[in-house]
Amino acid sequence: MILILKKNPDMKACEELKEWLGKQHVTVKETVGKERTIWGLLGDTSEIDADRLKALKIVESVKRMEEPYKKASRHLHEEDTKIRVGDVTIGGEELCVIAGPCSVETKDQILKVAESVRRSGANILRGGAFKPRTSPYSFQGKQEEGIRLLEMAKEQTGLPIVTEIMEISQLPLFENVDIIQVGARNMQNFALLKELGMQHKPVLLKRGMNATYEEWLMSAEYIMAEGNEQVILCERGIRTFETYTRNTLDLTAVPVLKKLTHLPIIVDPSHGTGRADLVPDMALASVASGAHGVMIEVHPDPEHAWSDGEQSISTEEFAKLNPRLQGLRQWM
Repeated sequence: MILILKKNPDMKACEELKEWLGKQHVTVKETVGKERTIWGLLGDTSEIDADRLKALKIVESVKRMEEPYKKASRHLHEEDTKIRVGDVTIGGEELCVIAGPCSVETKDQILKVAESVRRSGANILRGGAFKPRTSPYSFQGKQEEGIRLLEMAKEQTGLPIVTEIMEISQLPLFENVDIIQVGARNMQNFALLKELGMQHKPVLLKRGMNATYEEWLMSAEYIMAEGNEQVILCERGIRTFETYTRNTLDLTAVPVLKKLTHLPIIVDPSHGTGRADLVPDMALASVASGAHGVMIEVHPDPEHAWSDGEQSISTEEFAKLNPRLQGLRQWM
C-alpha cells in the first residue's frame, strides 16, 4: 500500500499515524521527493481500511501496490538509486565499465589486465576467484588466493574490485571486495541473499538463466528487505532454444526494468553471447538501450585463458571499444 501525503503535513499527525501503523505490524518506508512525500507500507496491509486512511487530513491519496516487490519498486522510490563505487556512480548519467578476466589465473595475468583496462578507462576490475562450472573437472578458480591477487591488483591500480561469492561461509574473505557478485546460479539462493542483505556494501545480482523479471526483482527484494539497498541488477542472457550463442542477451530487460525499479541495471554481453566477436556490438547495443553500465571479460591472451576464453576480448580490443562506448553514452 502507498500513501501520498499532502504538502507540508502536520508532523504530529504523521508520527501518530506511524505509531498506529506500527501496532498493525506495518512499517513505513518514507521517500521525500521534491514535490511530495510518499509512504510505502511494508507488511500485511490487507486488513487496513484504505478509506479510513484517505479520510485523514495529512493524506492526499492511497494506492494498493500490485507488485510483490516493495522496496525495489519504483512506486516507492521514484528517483533512480545511485551507488558510489570508487570514482564512478552506478545509476547516474555516467557509464560504468567493469572489465577484467573471467577468472584470476596468476599474479602476472591479473596485474597485467588490471593495468591495461585502467589505462583504457575501465572504472571497476572484475575477476573470478570462485568459479561455478558446469563440469566438476573444469578449473574452479584460485579461490582464496584469487581474492588475494585481486586485492593486489586493486592496490596497484586503484580500481575497485568485483568478484563472485558462492556460499555464506566465504563471506569473511570478501572484506576488501568492493562489490559482491551473486551469479546466475545463485540468484535464488535465498539464504545467501538474506546474509548479503545484512552487509554494508553493494551487491551485483545477475539474472538467473531462466528467471522472469519479477523473479529477478524478488531476489533483489530479499537483499533489500534485510536493510541493504545497494543492489545492482545485471542482465547476462537467458536460456532459449537458440544454440548459436551461449545465451540470448535480453536487452528488452533494460527499458523494462528502468520502468519497474529504481535500481541500476548493467549488462554483461560476454556471458550474454558467449562469443568474443559479438561482444563489441552487443556492448554498444547495451549502452544504446539505456544500461547504466557494461561488464566485459577481457584477457591478455584469450586463446590460452583458463576459462571462457571464447567469450573474452583482448586488452587491445577493449582499448578500442571503450572510447566507442563512452562516445555513444555522451551522444545519448
